[in-house]
Amino acid sequence: MIRKEKQPSAAAAAKQLCSAIAKAMLDKKAQNVVSLDLSAIDGAIATCFVLCNADSTTQVEAIADNVEEHVRKVLGEKPVRREGFENAIWIIFDYVDVMAHIFQTEARSFYRLDSLWADAKQQRYADEPQAAQKSPAPAKTKTKKTKKAAAKKESTAVKIKKSKT
Repeated sequence: MIRKEKQPSAAAAAKQLCSAIAKAMLDKKAQNVVSLDLSAIDGAIATCFVLCNADSTTQVEAIADNVEEHVRKVLGEKPVRREGFENAIWIIFDYVDVMAHIFQTEARSFYRLDSLWADAKQQRYADEPQAAQKSPAPAKTKTKKTKKAAAKKESTAVKIKKSKT
């Protein structure tokens, strides 16, 4: 007898997709990653929005490429529609129930989707602390050049002090 794998409910699938999108955004150092749960809002065009921003078009494109690749690799899903790659100011992926919005920082401030959908439940995502942050980096030792420069500076200061007295 062949067993069929249980398919997750639509709500669980949307939540899983939101998490995968947020992870992909954070992997490329996206800022202010937040998901908006629109499921309780009448007339909403999706179940969930995932939003983030970045300071340059290069970073916006890198985040978008990573979102598309990660979601395809992890969940096997492709966006039904993608827009905004022409100028990389605001890139949108439409996964039917979930939409990913990747903004340049100024565009996100201007369009304020967070405020437009203020009734939606928000979940903020933050990058996990890395193991490398456990201990501070060791202090750098002075090289011969920096030692010479420090000695020269000190001798100049002593000469100035002597000339004033």
